[in-house]
Amino acid sequence: MEYATLPNGLKMPLEGFGVFQVPDLEECEDSVYAAIKDGYRLIDTASAYANEEAVGAAVRRAVEDGICTRDELFVTTKLWIQDYPDAEAAFELSLKKLGMDYVDLYLLHQPIGDYYTAWRSLEKIYASGKAKAIGVCNFYPERITDLCLHVDVKPMVNQVECHPFFQQTEALQAAEEFGYTLEAWGPLAEGGHGIFTHPVLATIGEKHGKTAAQVALRFNVQRGIVVIPKSVHEERIKENFDIWDFELTDEDMEAVEALDLGHSEIIDHSDPSTAKFLSSFNIHD
Repeated sequence: MEYATLPNGLKMPLEGFGVFQVPDLEECEDSVYAAIKDGYRLIDTASAYANEEAVGAAVRRAVEDGICTRDELFVTTKLWIQDYPDAEAAFELSLKKLGMDYVDLYLLHQPIGDYYTAWRSLEKIYASGKAKAIGVCNFYPERITDLCLHVDVKPMVNQVECHPFFQQTEALQAAEEFGYTLEAWGPLAEGGHGIFTHPVLATIGEKHGKTAAQVALRFNVQRGIVVIPKSVHEERIKENFDIWDFELTDEDMEAVEALDLGHSEIIDHSDPSTAKFLSSFNIHD
């Protein structure tokens, strides 16, 4: 495993395990437990995923079984738009659901609504020590630039969609300018573009004895971008983690870079309809 170093010196694994769209709590718990057993040490959830309880249960199982200690794990959760006005209460609820005294990273989930007020609350949570780091999700370069210029504690992570077909070059440049780490959700493009059998990725993979998916993940970590692939199948969980014994050549990287479409085909945060939909989506009464 390799690590990114956040602005406050905290080490963040360059690969983790995501649980988006795993609402079945038993399945989620078993998947997270399998991931920890197979070597993952970063686990990413969110209040909007409705599975924080399952993540906490899996972590406790892993600790009780002697697989790891809590301090060896890097646990992330997120604040949903609906709770931006009362972020500190929402954070405490997330801790309760996780069954934890702290999280390693707490993120604003969307650049929608009064995220400046929410960010001030995250700064207080960070100062309390209950979140070892704070950051944002889905902030396009212009939004996170504006935020960085007007807050006391700059975001330490920006989690965005990032994969071979949407490489987020400008977002990576902004991360380098302001010193935060870029993290990729959907690093396998949510299965789009035939990524698992894509001829360019598969051909590169054949050279290294790896799969197309492993090449896609390796591409991002070699750019210093954290990846959080998701699966509920242990064989795939293991495969996704097996990316640390090879390195893409410059020629390989250039071939993957040529696949970039420069835009998302999953969600467009610059589309007004996206803002309307996200603003209307509530995760509780």
